[in-house]
Amino acid sequence: MKLLPIETATLVTQAIQSAQEAGDLPAFDIPEIPINPTKDASHGDYACPIAMALAKPAKMKPRDIAEQIVAHLPQATFISKTEIAGPGFINFTLSEDFLKQQVEAIIAEGSELFALEIGKGKKAQVEFVSANPTGPIHVGRTRGGVLGDTMARLLEAAGYDVQREYYFNNAGQQMVKLGESLKVRYLQELGQDIELGEDHYQGEYLIDYAKDLVAEVGDRWQDEGWQNFKVYVEKRMFEWIRKSLKAIDIEHDNFFNEDSLFQSEEVWQTLAQLRENGYVYEAVHGEGMTEEEIEKSKATEPAQWFRTTRFGDDKDRVLVKADGVPTYTLPDIAYHKNKIERGFDIMVNVLGADHGQQYRTVAWGVEALGLDPSGIHVILNQLVRMVVTDPETGEKVEKKGSTRKGIYDTLDDLVEWTSADAIRYHLLAYAPTTHITFDVDEVVKQSNENPVYYIQN
Repeated sequence: MKLLPIETATLVTQAIQSAQEAGDLPAFDIPEIPINPTKDASHGDYACPIAMALAKPAKMKPRDIAEQIVAHLPQATFISKTEIAGPGFINFTLSEDFLKQQVEAIIAEGSELFALEIGKGKKAQVEFVSANPTGPIHVGRTRGGVLGDTMARLLEAAGYDVQREYYFNNAGQQMVKLGESLKVRYLQELGQDIELGEDHYQGEYLIDYAKDLVAEVGDRWQDEGWQNFKVYVEKRMFEWIRKSLKAIDIEHDNFFNEDSLFQSEEVWQTLAQLRENGYVYEAVHGEGMTEEEIEKSKATEPAQWFRTTRFGDDKDRVLVKADGVPTYTLPDIAYHKNKIERGFDIMVNVLGADHGQQYRTVAWGVEALGLDPSGIHVILNQLVRMVVTDPETGEKVEKKGSTRKGIYDTLDDLVEWTSADAIRYHLLAYAPTTHITFDVDEVVKQSNENPVYYIQN
């Protein structure tokens, strides 16, 4: 399919060259030709302001330049009319016959018609969802999933070889608590008088998993530590997460475990390289900290600090805490170093809006390693507020979720109440930076006020 702005710009370039050869325009270097959609349909479909830009090098009035360009324009089947407006704008109107032919071409060729070659021979990766497997996918994570999958599809349409990656951490304290929680439920199924702690996961799905586990291993695990339970629940949770995402046509190509970066020593190698490059120092307090922050920290032992103030940050950031445990930042820098070494030209991260500072720091870390961070792009998405109508009062009620408390509004619930198309449409209908109120009743309404219903009917 013709890229009409590019085709139109080519026609204008040819017209200028022809006018110069005929002596109707003086010699000058031809700049890039801007072709913009018109704001008013009565002015045609595209407008070109190049005549104003050429007034100085041509030493002519813009309108006179525009007249010469129009006079020398080659014939094109997709343009029905060309007009000069105002001080020298050239307006183009597309041919109705051409537009009708495009409908037939779209039907005949399908989605391949829109394939581009911008990314031909290049690799792109989109990392999205990336929730630790501590519970089902909720509506907030679903928004990031839809955004990430859509971005991956756009990059594929542009010719990139795209990988969809899910990044998770199964070595943190959250997963320890999840393993402990399943063990408690397992022992309860064996008849033991034991209760979950306040910091344990309360989800009812753990009761179902415990029943299954008793059926599989009997009482043989009652003296086992939390580790086996963690492995079991992680496997079951990922099966659930994959199935939930597949219900709205999202599938990942690769699941990357943060723990592998520690096992391979990449995290500590990254720290050593940053230190060697002069970006890491040891101190109790970091440069740029305010008196209030220093007093509040109550730190007495030195930590490992990253010199982010060299990149314009207001204060340096901790990479390794005084107890030797790294912050999220260090493995994230190592992870992006790993991505670059895997040969990706473009790396897109779809994250919650609260991760903005984190990924500025990661980009600085990549640069401090001597690598190019320009291929890293971040899409931050805001929260989703889900509401339903209370059947008793008729009022809109917000449904809030908590994986730890076992109260959640899952993607599975959304699919059951609405549809995959409705979910994807409504989560894409707003800019990622916009807060969304996902009104379940409005989404399923069968009227022309509902865009999804209108489109499908």
